Amino acid sequence: MKADKTSRTAQYMALFRALETRLQAKDRLFSDPYAIHFLDAKLRIATRLSRYTFVRKYIENTIQQKVPGAFSSGIARTKYIDELLHKAISSGVKQVIILGAGFDTRGLRLDFLRSVPVIEIDHPNTSNFKIQTYKNRLGKIPDNIQFLQIDFNKQDLDQLATQHKIDFSLPTAVIWEGVTNYLTAAAVKSTFSFISKFAKGSHVIFTYVHKDILENPKSFLGGEKLLKDLNELEEQWTFGFTPDELSNYLNQFDIKLIEDLGADQYREKYLPNRTENGYEFYRTAIGVKQ
Repeated sequence: MKADKTSRTAQYMALFRALETRLQAKDRLFSDPYAIHFLDAKLRIATRLSRYTFVRKYIENTIQQKVPGAFSSGIARTKYIDELLHKAISSGVKQVIILGAGFDTRGLRLDFLRSVPVIEIDHPNTSNFKIQTYKNRLGKIPDNIQFLQIDFNKQDLDQLATQHKIDFSLPTAVIWEGVTNYLTAAAVKSTFSFISKFAKGSHVIFTYVHKDILENPKSFLGGEKLLKDLNELEEQWTFGFTPDELSNYLNQFDIKLIEDLGADQYREKYLPNRTENGYEFYRTAIGVKQ
């Protein structure tokens, strides 16, 4: 991310959610009426015009050509994480922390979070833009959401937690979506160490990329072009796991891996009729603190 700008990839995810929201209620996986407000003028216009079938098809084809599989993967992943979070809340989780929140609007759009404290932690550029957008569109900051700011590669989450008196005794659901692939191995380890301090029964729902996309991008459809485009945006991917190492990795933090699905799997789960190839290197996992 450039020092004076918000994340471009965060805006693309907001675009995907905004496009999904424009579908008829019977056809969409979820509704995110706030996502469109995080888009620049051109993307807002494109989203509004997507109500016309031929325009939507053009938009979807353009995205598929540029980043194969990203759109359907992002939409299915959003729904998957929503459901995992709902299960966590139903099991007794009392607060939600969203690390690298981007333009995630779960604290607003999910009814089951209305009475749950939601703490969003993100880079100041993106966080400040989001706060201002909420003020402009809603007139205020949502009552259940607290915004904390940090640069994950430079600052300490433990210090942030102490400063803002985050309660580690509460069973907590930590969402860490779209972040690990931008960090160093040390930053990822430090963050899992932080997460492990929450009470037994806490959940961590996170995404990661298959390590092979970094080492051999040609082995995945669209991988080589994607990494080139990310470098040009100054949002390089720097870290990944291989699925077979993840369970042992989490064990060192007393976190038990419950499920780990690739994009092809959660697309098939939620979008069996929307066939789209690509983005198989992107994965979503959930673990529970023992």
